[in-house]
Amino acid sequence: MHHPSSHPDICIAGAGIIGLSLALELHHRGHRVTVLDQGDPLAEASAAAAGMLAAQDPDNPPQLRPLADLSLSLYPAFLDRLYNFSGTRVPFQTHTTLQSLHTNHTSPNELTAQDLSHLLPALTPTGHRFILLNEHSLDPRQLAIALLAAVHATTIDLRTHTAILSTRSTNSSIEITTSNGIVHSSRFVDCTGAWATTTSRLSHLQIAPRKGQMVAVALPPSLPLHFVVRTPDIYIVPRTIGPTAGRAIIGATIEDTGFDKSIHPDDIHHLRALAAALLPPLANTPQLEAWSGLRPATPDGLPLLGALPEDPNHLIATGHYRNGILLAPATAHVMAQLLSNEAPSLDLTSFSPDRLVPQTVEVP
Repeated sequence: MHHPSSHPDICIAGAGIIGLSLALELHHRGHRVTVLDQGDPLAEASAAAAGMLAAQDPDNPPQLRPLADLSLSLYPAFLDRLYNFSGTRVPFQTHTTLQSLHTNHTSPNELTAQDLSHLLPALTPTGHRFILLNEHSLDPRQLAIALLAAVHATTIDLRTHTAILSTRSTNSSIEITTSNGIVHSSRFVDCTGAWATTTSRLSHLQIAPRKGQMVAVALPPSLPLHFVVRTPDIYIVPRTIGPTAGRAIIGATIEDTGFDKSIHPDDIHHLRALAAALLPPLANTPQLEAWSGLRPATPDGLPLLGALPEDPNHLIATGHYRNGILLAPATAHVMAQLLSNEAPSLDLTSFSPDRLVPQTVEVP
């Protein structure tokens, strides 16, 4: 049911993990929230992810760490809230990650060959040195089910198959023209991920889709894997609890192919070969599924969080790249603080949308 003349306090574009987590946080704070999505909720990058809460991944930009740590601290309460609304408990699938060290890094915690053979006898660590990280993973598909059920249990107005055609700011509100009528809202938040430049019509935002192809395989009985294995080239993420227990997710390519989500057997074969080089028992195990998602990438690898320079009522929360699942609770938290006119819990300067605006040079 659509309400073309409705006046929510806050209108969110994008019903992915970021948009719906923010909607729940705002609802918790007493705001009237409408969420619009051009397709189905949680159907894009959110459900395509592997689900690693990889705050300590050495490939993350260092400026991301405070936001990632805040998100980890908020995760238990976030999952509790989903459970309270949905009745569905989202479990952590793993609690440890076997992380390869970058070639130029040293660590006092580096595992010896004996440690590795004891921990994972099947591992052939040719050319890799490893450390163990305390790091959780979860199944984003389980998370999506609980999050959507939680949203449906509230008064949040979720409208699917409703595309944003244009936005226009007046002094006190934003007029959002959609494929299903007009919404007037006090504030507008773009959480459309890789589609944000289209939704906000701002070319300077420089958000681009980065395709990731992934594959799920059955874990053989000889390889009871209970932790994540991650190198710069590959990750292997087992599912240990729930309907998909006994499979492992292998990923992922990083491709600059626009909004194309097609799956290429050669790429899937390459991912499987990389995984089998690390864990030979995976060489001939049955393939269960292959899919792809589009990560929202910014030039510096950091998200965009805050108001657009030209309009304080038009905010954006996107560009989470490979860490959308990890960063959802913290993003919801700090964006809700901004929307409630509170000082955010941490310095958001590194994530300011202003940083990607081309600076005009005055000619003397």
